[in-house]
Amino acid sequence: MDTEGTHEARNTRSDHVPRPAASPDAPPRPAAPPGFAAPSGAGGRAAGAGAARAGDAPQSPFLAWLSAPRVLAGPGVWAFEHRPKPKDEPQDIAVPQLIAGAVISFLCAWLIWSLLMNDYLGPYWKWPREVMLPDAWQTGNANIVSSFVYMALVLGAIVVVFGRVGRWPALFRRLIAPLANRVWTRLPSWLAPKDASALPGGQLIVRAVLTLTLVWFLWQWCIDKTTDSSVLMLQLENLTPVSGQGASYFYYATSYSLIDLGLLLAVFSRFACLAELRHRYLSSGRRAATDAAKAAENGARVLPVDQGEWADLRAAGAPEAADRLAHAARSGLMNDVDHARITRAWQSVRAQPSRLPAFIDSVQKAGSAACLHPSGARDLPARTARHDLLTSQVRIGTASEDVRNPYDRRGTGFALEPDVLGTSLLALGPAGSGKTTRLVRPLVEAMCLQALAGRAAVVSVGTAGSAAAPDDAFDAVIRIGHRDAECDLDLYGGTTDADEAAAILAEALVGDLAATLPGGDGRRTATVLGQLLGPFQVAYGRFPRVPELRELLDGSPEAMAGLRAALESAGESSALRELDARERQAERPGDPGVLLADRIALLDRPAFAEFFDPTGRSRQVSLRSLDHPLRVRIDLPERGHADASRILARLVLAQFTECAVARTDRSVFACLVLDDASHVITQEALRGLQRLRTANAGAVLTLRGLDDVPESLRGALLGAFGCRMAFAGVTIWDGERFAEVWGKAWVETRDVTDRQIVSDEPFTKLLHSIRRLVTGKNVTAKAVTVRTVERERWSASDLAHSVPPGHAVLSVTSVSGESAPPVLVDLRS
Repeated sequence: MDTEGTHEARNTRSDHVPRPAASPDAPPRPAAPPGFAAPSGAGGRAAGAGAARAGDAPQSPFLAWLSAPRVLAGPGVWAFEHRPKPKDEPQDIAVPQLIAGAVISFLCAWLIWSLLMNDYLGPYWKWPREVMLPDAWQTGNANIVSSFVYMALVLGAIVVVFGRVGRWPALFRRLIAPLANRVWTRLPSWLAPKDASALPGGQLIVRAVLTLTLVWFLWQWCIDKTTDSSVLMLQLENLTPVSGQGASYFYYATSYSLIDLGLLLAVFSRFACLAELRHRYLSSGRRAATDAAKAAENGARVLPVDQGEWADLRAAGAPEAADRLAHAARSGLMNDVDHARITRAWQSVRAQPSRLPAFIDSVQKAGSAACLHPSGARDLPARTARHDLLTSQVRIGTASEDVRNPYDRRGTGFALEPDVLGTSLLALGPAGSGKTTRLVRPLVEAMCLQALAGRAAVVSVGTAGSAAAPDDAFDAVIRIGHRDAECDLDLYGGTTDADEAAAILAEALVGDLAATLPGGDGRRTATVLGQLLGPFQVAYGRFPRVPELRELLDGSPEAMAGLRAALESAGESSALRELDARERQAERPGDPGVLLADRIALLDRPAFAEFFDPTGRSRQVSLRSLDHPLRVRIDLPERGHADASRILARLVLAQFTECAVARTDRSVFACLVLDDASHVITQEALRGLQRLRTANAGAVLTLRGLDDVPESLRGALLGAFGCRMAFAGVTIWDGERFAEVWGKAWVETRDVTDRQIVSDEPFTKLLHSIRRLVTGKNVTAKAVTVRTVERERWSASDLAHSVPPGHAVLSVTSVSGESAPPVLVDLRS
């Protein structure tokens, strides 16, 4: 059960996974799961998820990450600690207007309070106290105390009402809070912790006790009655009315003392991290309920998370295994990959209850190292992006605060996950726009982590110079054209069906020329290959090597005679008829065999002499093993073999679409990441990409421009992909295609027109003349017209000229059909 029943194979032939590197006897202790290395030259910062705020007092960074709230607010939204915005966009009020409103409301509150205190409004406002106060309290100290309490309530009501009217909280957030935050960031970290949620529980309590002790001593100094220079004595001397210096002296002193204490607590509460203490120890349940309520109001939901106690495992009758995993979580022996991997194994056990004893035995023996990936790895050597394996998301950027973005998406994190990658993603942008560093690398890294958790299989295709991840992150690295390569690529995709192999190979060789061939497709070329591959397989029990296939396509007499002799000795009459038909067709003009021979000759080069060997002498990797958590990187030849690289890219794409759909077990998400798909898109490839959505698979393709795609396929290309991404620097012609596919939306426009005011009255004319003399402009009146019109979400001009460097416009669609409008994303944050 250590392999969860999906990793038993140990070679890379046919439908088996590659042979992993030797596993260590004891896996090393994993680091904190959310940590990752900062990307080089990314221009932004990446904060580890280990700083997540915990609901209970966490004993490890893993539990802090696990207990963080996750709000599922739609496709593309980073769910980790997401806070939904209100449905309606608040109106942005100018600062001068805020200040004027606050001052006016304060003066009005002061006026009302003065009128009440000086009895200008009569005694009516005191009637509620007189009615509710018992007769015994009408005299003495009880009367004075009740009067102070009642006046405090009235004053509080006035402050609340006029504070809401004057928007005092908004003014504080706009002016005071930013200034306080700037001062806070400049203080040293030991004095002013920048992230209180990252502090251990013991350190947090000690900090709070020390700060409150300091507040106590400061308060005692402020209320010292033995000296005339204390704060309390100065308040009593300057603020207490004459009528209050007699019997009510004690009550004024108590009021001022409490006010001073409140001010000290307000100033020092951030140093004591009181808010973090309350969230961590007192209001975890209420906060979760509040987050759920806010998410429900905005159409989102909070993802329920087991706080590392494995309640389902306990309910299934395995408390010992649950205790072992809970101990590993609390002691820091478990990371996010371990949690995702064991959760995935538990899901398979629930589907097949007969695996339960083996699963429990594996957990009790290995703890958090149970159900390991065949490579024995429990994490990647390094991470360059933020990942959340609980939701299978990888964060690629932040939605910009742009007016063209929907209000509820502005400032939120943008993430990709298998649910949206299942509709495939097309990224378009010129060289240097960030397709590889800011999109491909995070995605490949996320899929490798998913593979270690047993959830995904990834095939990364690119050049050696733009490797999406280091060699240690993959189970097999195929360096085509390198003599020191350890792995080889199966030219025929691991199939034993000659017709299927012929169709895949024909698509790779002449798929880009299918429209110019007789019949307008590649069926004749597939037939030619099938007439040779079938008889060769019958005669020798394998498919031909590249030199042998080239000789057969060229019609070499020696090769044809040798194949015929082998078939005759085996008595294969049907295969002989296929070979006879091929020889007859080769004599006709326009035979596709000549074109196929020219294309296969591009692979029959000295640099590829040791590759594509179907004899079993090399370690071949087949895409037939996509039902296993496989991690494969294919490095295409760079210089001098551009045409061969395109053929191989079409070959991998054709094999992937065919093998992903043909899988019997589709529980593992299969992902192909093809960096630079120039001259790879064909009509048959688009058909295959459209079938991936129902096969729990997806493809990520990058292009420098739509000019690398035939004109007749450009519209179908954008329609076949559910996720579309336009980087900064696209041409206006490519922008027109994206603007068309993203469609239009109803927007509200405001047209403001100025109309000159003409008056016939002498006094009004004089005023207008004076105003014109002072301002230099005629007196006008503004007329505002509000209309709802239909406009493009993103125009071609905006895509070509208004997308800043390091940004991209991205729209996503989930497999279930839920879509999100195009959003401008800052890929550097």
